[in-house]
Amino acid sequence: MVNLRSFEVPTVVKHAPGAVECLADEVKALGCKRPMLVTDQGLVKAGIAARVTDVLKQNNVDFLLFDGVIANPPIKLVDDAAVLYRAEGCDGLIGLGGGSPMDTAKAIGVVVENGGSILGYEWADPQPIKKRIPPLITVPTTAGTGSEVTLWSVITDPARHIKYNAGGTGLIAAYVALIDPLLMLDMPAHITASTGLDALTHAIECYTCAYAQPWPDAVALWAIETLAQWLPIAFAQGHNVEARYKVAMAAMLAGMSYGTESAGAVHAMSQTAGGYYDLPHGVLTAAMLPPVMAYNYLGEPAKYGRIAQAMGVNTWGMTQLEAAESAVDAVRDFVSLLEIPSVTELGVKKEDMQMLVDMAYNDPQTIGNPRDLTRKSYEQIYAACFEV
Repeated sequence: MVNLRSFEVPTVVKHAPGAVECLADEVKALGCKRPMLVTDQGLVKAGIAARVTDVLKQNNVDFLLFDGVIANPPIKLVDDAAVLYRAEGCDGLIGLGGGSPMDTAKAIGVVVENGGSILGYEWADPQPIKKRIPPLITVPTTAGTGSEVTLWSVITDPARHIKYNAGGTGLIAAYVALIDPLLMLDMPAHITASTGLDALTHAIECYTCAYAQPWPDAVALWAIETLAQWLPIAFAQGHNVEARYKVAMAAMLAGMSYGTESAGAVHAMSQTAGGYYDLPHGVLTAAMLPPVMAYNYLGEPAKYGRIAQAMGVNTWGMTQLEAAESAVDAVRDFVSLLEIPSVTELGVKKEDMQMLVDMAYNDPQTIGNPRDLTRKSYEQIYAACFEV
């Protein structure tokens, strides 16, 4: 039997400074009469949600505002929102925010169309999601998760103290991603850094993972090169529209490089530890990226050499392994430049290491790693994380 590989991009991507002004047209084009706008209180208080709702009101689009999303959205939040969606007669979704609101919107759609609880849709083989979610427009306000185009939704299960992935199918994807860098201009520098490095991690892990494919490889490399050039500028100059635009597009393409496949050890570690300690995903991922790369480069030395070049390293005259090692050094310096705290400073406890090792090892993303992983491997990587 042929193990057929595939790659799909169900989401139409539309982008420009000021793109949010076209939101009402996109809602109407999808035939939605009353979408649920899924966002969080932070964006409401910052006035960003109002910029979106004003566009809808000015164009006579009825909508229901759901602003109850929290970081690392739990199962109950999704299930309760799905009940509200049905009770209010909604017929579409708008996910406004970073990864949490966009993931929540996708998860609400899964429950609305497939029934039950989002707990029943943790990724598995066979795929538990059978029906396409309602029309969904994603409007990112950060440049990191790529959730606007990914085929995944990350949900927290408080009972197990873990995050899990629902999706891995085009049935969960947004119909339209509307990317407007003007919505990102007021993002604080530390959020710019952590979300941008989350995007870099997506690109590096998907480029080097065991399931890599040519098309995702191409967009992942472009994302790495663009982030290396433009993320420090966006970090230093928050209102630089060109830098914000470039980083937003890189984050989108890094998310797209995920496809239906897996990432690797960084996400196996950050999602399990983040779920246990309830920590922000982006900054934890950024802190773990260099130690994982230091372990992984032997598995894909040629690709690591290309990463070094994309990061701006002149690899002329280096051996393949020297070039690969230089990628690790370049990313370590890049993470330091963007002032990412250590895992210890974030609240990850060394005395919990054995538990963290077991959780990461049992995470499905372990199998996508470019170098074979054992529990001892994770002990080695975590030890390096705690040394920083």
